[in-house]
Amino acid sequence: MSRVASSPLALHRFRPYFQAAPRSLSLVATPSAVQFRPGKRGLRIVACEANPNPTESSTSEKLVLEPSSENDSTTDQSTGPSPNVGLPDVPNKSFNKQIAVVSALAAVALFLSGRLDFGVSLKDLTAAALPYEEALANGKPTVVEFYADWCEVCRELAPDIYKVEQQYKDKVNFVMLNVDNTKWEQELDEFGVEGIPHFAFLDRQGNEEGNVVGRLPRKYLLENVDALARGESSVPHARVVGQYSSAEARKVHQVVDPRSHG
Repeated sequence: MSRVASSPLALHRFRPYFQAAPRSLSLVATPSAVQFRPGKRGLRIVACEANPNPTESSTSEKLVLEPSSENDSTTDQSTGPSPNVGLPDVPNKSFNKQIAVVSALAAVALFLSGRLDFGVSLKDLTAAALPYEEALANGKPTVVEFYADWCEVCRELAPDIYKVEQQYKDKVNFVMLNVDNTKWEQELDEFGVEGIPHFAFLDRQGNEEGNVVGRLPRKYLLENVDALARGESSVPHARVVGQYSSAEARKVHQVVDPRSHG
């Protein structure tokens, strides 16, 4: 029968002890070093270390058990997606009313701005025009426009005519003759009006220097009127024809006021 040696060198002596670490509930054991370190959850890391010196009379083993952080569950919950994050607010009725009011105000402002720039009508031009006989007698050059209330091109060009008239009204006469008025039959034949609007450019003596017919860029009218205002012997655009309404479609009516220049 074999003997079991009782020598202290043959057997390792274990002197276990337990030590409670404050706030971490740690369990420590010696000899030999065994460490359990928590990862994010529970016991994830195990480290073993043998006694490097077996001749020592005592060795140590150390066991460290630490519970997972008591804030892990709280952290996981706080980092989880919130059910209301990223969802747009549903517009309420008051917000919709504000949008409607702002849209209405914008529409009114747009209408008014368009009215100020482009709201000039043929009636406005006729009211501001000089009578034909007076224009021929005052010694200024004259622009005569033959028009009709039903002429679409005439209505479209009214804002451009108004702007040029406001620029040169002190130097040039502006006359409006309605082709529906039988009073102007002689002038229609004299100036050879076949389409409207028809613009005739007269010098200071009442002689025609040129004419422009129909829808054309404003520069044609502007350059001709400028030449008249400067007393040029001719206009740069003596005969230009654009899109126009036929004068043969005029609606002849009885003259209400023979003195009317419209």
